[in-house]
Amino acid sequence: MSAKHKTTDRLPPAGATSILESISDGVFTVDADWRITYFNAAAERITGIPRDEALGRSCAEVFRASMCETDCALRQTLKSGKPVVNRTGFIVSAGGRRIPVSVSTAILRDAGGRMVGGAETFRDLTLVEELRKELSGTFRVGDLVSRSPAMRRIKELLPQLAESEATVLIQGETGAGKELLARAVHSHSPRRDKPFVALNCGALPDTLLESELFGYVKGAFTGAERDKPGRFAAAGGGTLFLDEIGDISLAMQVRLLRVLQEQVYEPLGSVVPQKADVRIIAATHRDLTELIRKGEFREDFFYRLNVVRLDLPPLRHRKEDIPLLVDEFVARFNRRQGRRVPGITADALGLLMIYDFPGNVRELENIIERAFVLCGTGRIDTVHLPPELTGAEHPAYASTVVENLAQSRRTAEAAAIEEALAACGYNRRRAARALGLHVSTLYRKMRALGMELPAQDGRSGPHQCGPELQ
Repeated sequence: MSAKHKTTDRLPPAGATSILESISDGVFTVDADWRITYFNAAAERITGIPRDEALGRSCAEVFRASMCETDCALRQTLKSGKPVVNRTGFIVSAGGRRIPVSVSTAILRDAGGRMVGGAETFRDLTLVEELRKELSGTFRVGDLVSRSPAMRRIKELLPQLAESEATVLIQGETGAGKELLARAVHSHSPRRDKPFVALNCGALPDTLLESELFGYVKGAFTGAERDKPGRFAAAGGGTLFLDEIGDISLAMQVRLLRVLQEQVYEPLGSVVPQKADVRIIAATHRDLTELIRKGEFREDFFYRLNVVRLDLPPLRHRKEDIPLLVDEFVARFNRRQGRRVPGITADALGLLMIYDFPGNVRELENIIERAFVLCGTGRIDTVHLPPELTGAEHPAYASTVVENLAQSRRTAEAAAIEEALAACGYNRRRAARALGLHVSTLYRKMRALGMELPAQDGRSGPHQCGPELQ
């Protein structure tokens, strides 16, 4: 007797089968030998595998999923007795297409209550993933990723700013991404094919900083055995990024002021002026107006730098960016390390959303890199986060984490709804479908979150969701 005939006594009851055939989620069941005993119509449609070919075969052979070998949700359920709900991964269709899915599992028992196998449902997340990618791309400028209203002015100003030759001053806290913003300006400018050269001015004393910037000629000082070009020469035709400009001495400010005014400089030991064909972008974490008041920063130099100023908000003021940045860092470390970490759990993301990040984006990147070391092949969870986030070192903070976790989830849910509405031209039905919700469920969620329905419904206007959401 074939495997598929042996398992017919473990099919769902006839009434249940008719219901399972009508739903849009794929459903299959397996016996104790991991052979598929039931495969509904949606499972055929999503995988492209006919039911007759699936029945009796190993589920791992049929699905070729990312989690089959190391993180099988159904195996976990059969071992622990506990269901798995909405775990994300991917399967490979009959045509070789990678399909993102969300899976849920349960134990399958016979009439006597004995465990005879397991059941799994899986939902095709292709449309949601495409919407997520579209939304992510909407808020990307070079390597700078944001969806925050606090970044809106920068995003609106950046295209015109990039096309100009104006000197730019970027102010923002350490680790907020000032160099990424400078690179974004350069990469969208007419100088994009020329070098982008960065120098941390606060890390060098005046004597070394001067030679690094302007270079020197042979014999300029003891040990100068040959000519050495500086950063101005290295950035010729491109952009020179001067980070921590607020930390340089008054004497160095005078030298740089002359370069900005006259567009020429002299290497150390030389009397021959060199043309400074560079665009200057400067950055600082310090309050330059306060330094001027204290006499520690030249006012004329400030006005030469401050032609266009960009104030980069700290991460704690643009927490809407945290999910985007987490996705960005997970993808980056997966590429670097050849890993397949699928992402981060809702609880871990909730802890990140309520943390203030004194180290800004750089601290978030370090946290995700640390989690990669600890998480193995599964999703990043709360146990993989440092103790300052989980409250292990500070009981008072732990109670705050518990209180604020629900609110952070509400904030993230509201942001997702707002993004889906905007991406779908405020067509409520298309937005609901993109989120995997019924439109009435979307309305209930919006009321519960205190969100107002948009005045426009988008039914007659243009939309951006793509033909599959029409």
